[in-house]
Amino acid sequence: MILIDHQPFQFANLHSHEPTMIVNNVIALAKAAKVFGVPTILTTVLEDRGGKLIKGLQDVFPDQKPIDRTFINTWEDARVVDAVKKTGRKKLIMAALWSEVCLAMPAIQAAGEGYEVYAVTDASGGVSAEAHEMAVRRMVMAGVVPITWMAVAGELQRDWARQDSAAALAEVLLPYGGGTGIALAWELQLLGQKAGAAA
Repeated sequence: MILIDHQPFQFANLHSHEPTMIVNNVIALAKAAKVFGVPTILTTVLEDRGGKLIKGLQDVFPDQKPIDRTFINTWEDARVVDAVKKTGRKKLIMAALWSEVCLAMPAIQAAGEGYEVYAVTDASGGVSAEAHEMAVRRMVMAGVVPITWMAVAGELQRDWARQDSAAALAEVLLPYGGGTGIALAWELQLLGQKAGAAA
């Protein structure tokens, strides 16, 4: 997974989504990736001018220093491509600010080089709703698969009988899952009450 440019400068001109939603979703995506051991690469562009990665995201991987680039297209930075190659993975999950530039460019190029690329649309955003929508359309035309962070988490979990990861994923869904998190909290409360009544 590559998380690209979730920095203050990029958020300042984010108008396709409510910024707090993107913050919530990219942190949730990162935490879900960590639950399932998905190798994750963090990257920024011109950090000294655009700001560091947002704290909540950096806190998920506190020991990882983001790859700071000058290239607008992340896929043109050999350090990023080398980091991807070291994982040995051919499926890539990407999220970025902004969708029309920092997500579309590397996603389309990686797809053209034979990677199976998934663009997490609700952990990414553009300078306008139109910019985000056109980016998604462009990526789809190039073979990139649009997906949301909860869909990524669901595909990684696959089966609720996988108890270890289910419990860890629940810890992500509770605070970050919106209505799903609220419903899960209610379900857990009911299960707790039933267990208490049976005892």
